Amino acid sequence: MGIARRRIGDLLVARGLVSERDRAAALRLQQEIGGLLGQLLTRIGALSEGDLLQALAEQLDIPVLRGDERPTAAGITALFAEVRAPTAWWIDRSAVAWRTGETVVCAAVQPLDPALRERLAQAIEGPVAYRLAARAEVAALLADLARGARETVETGGPGEAARLRELAQETPVVEFVNGLFAEALTRRASDVHLEPFEDRFVVRLRIDGLLTTVRTGARADFDAVCSRIKLLSGMDIGERRLPQDGRQSIRAAGRELDLRVSTLPSAWGESVVLRLLGKSHRLPQLDELGLAETQAADLLSLIAKPNGVVLVTGPTGSGKTTTIYRLLSHLNDGVRKIVTVEDPIEFDLPGVVQVRARTDIGLSFAAGLRAILRQDPDVIMVGEIRDPETARIAVQAALTGHLVISTVHTNTALGAVTRLADLGVEAFLLADVLRGLVGQRLVRRLCPHCARSSTPAEAAVHEREAGGAGLGAWREPVGCEACGGSGYLGRLGLYEIVRCDPALERQVRDRAPPEALERTARANGFRSLPEDGRRKARAGLTTLAEVRRGVGAADDATAEPEA
Repeated sequence: MGIARRRIGDLLVARGLVSERDRAAALRLQQEIGGLLGQLLTRIGALSEGDLLQALAEQLDIPVLRGDERPTAAGITALFAEVRAPTAWWIDRSAVAWRTGETVVCAAVQPLDPALRERLAQAIEGPVAYRLAARAEVAALLADLARGARETVETGGPGEAARLRELAQETPVVEFVNGLFAEALTRRASDVHLEPFEDRFVVRLRIDGLLTTVRTGARADFDAVCSRIKLLSGMDIGERRLPQDGRQSIRAAGRELDLRVSTLPSAWGESVVLRLLGKSHRLPQLDELGLAETQAADLLSLIAKPNGVVLVTGPTGSGKTTTIYRLLSHLNDGVRKIVTVEDPIEFDLPGVVQVRARTDIGLSFAAGLRAILRQDPDVIMVGEIRDPETARIAVQAALTGHLVISTVHTNTALGAVTRLADLGVEAFLLADVLRGLVGQRLVRRLCPHCARSSTPAEAAVHEREAGGAGLGAWREPVGCEACGGSGYLGRLGLYEIVRCDPALERQVRDRAPPEALERTARANGFRSLPEDGRRKARAGLTTLAEVRRGVGAADDATAEPEA
């Protein structure tokens, strides 16, 4: 018959460490959210963790871990191999152990945990000395354990890799990963994020540009899920110390899917991000991208000449590649030779020769561009101009009669002029070849199933914000089953298009400042991204809040007021 232990709350009050009032407050909190009373008292600031540990040591008759008992990394690593428990198991138990002579010492937040004691009793011959430890101290020891585990993988890799491969092929793991892919496709996600933490892992989907949490799981299950994804994408399952990149084509939810996978070692395991590229997606038309009729005409005018440079600008994920693919599709009339060099190839274009850049074997954008010029091309697409060599070859290609379409990472369309100058392109050469610039962003489109018309009061507020005069077709997000409650469904492009006329060419040749370039562009019909955003919000396609999020300002001070 066991001896009844004194309740921790009674013990703390008796020792004068907490008041009756604080205990009552913690008990109320415990009824609301659950959890251990002692930890809740520390959470509300009524008790220090050190005092809690001492009280628990008295209650459980288990000593607190002393500073001189801390192990070496080698000791942790040795016991990790002896117990044959993965790092995730120790994390789930909030415990760590090591051998001191003939005795195993186990430091744990909850040293009476039955699963912990049973595992050690089965794996260890001889005594186990348990110690109470603060959660932060266990986390620090677990960091040593994780480092030791990685060393074990490095020196004994084949066995560990085989274990992970076996886990990755278990039916529950396969079903979880397949279900995750199917859910991501159904919800139109562009990326899947799997993030491990101390006691769990989280799955988030990037839908219409924003991340949303869709699943959580036990940390103990994460290594198997991660290994399954690494196995599918051709990565080294046993390598968990270094970042890795992989790719693979799979079939999920009845669709062909290209995966681009990236892993990054973190404190609690490998963070995994998957970019989903659906092979069967139909390339959207210009109006479906969000281009107004006049904008579509302006965009197509940039590629009307047989030679020159057209640049599309914007941050990663702003839709630049889709816009370029639509331009290439328009040019793909069967009488032109069109060649691309990309990383990755995000969409299969029939009739277009597409080359994937591979820097690991020396096939950079610049090297690919040089090779393409020997293929008698009419139109060349370069995934990105990011270095002086690529910029120089692109300009030379345009000067020798080719139409070159590419991207640069700048905040505005006109910023591309400065960027190319920074890459060493002479102003007089750029003025000769530049045909046009496109800046773009993506914002969420209001859900057509549930968006409601703004009230007169709401519309008046929006008009003041937008600096306009007159009534627009303002609408508000609501949320329904079709849009997952967000009020938005799909995305919409915001565009600024610069057509290079003789006046602008002269200013580029004369190295005019950006302000002068913008004034000249405005005289030729240019409108900025914030202006385009306001127009589309006024038309009821999106909201000013989305424009601010996507562009940074819905009330751009440099823009002209709208009537």
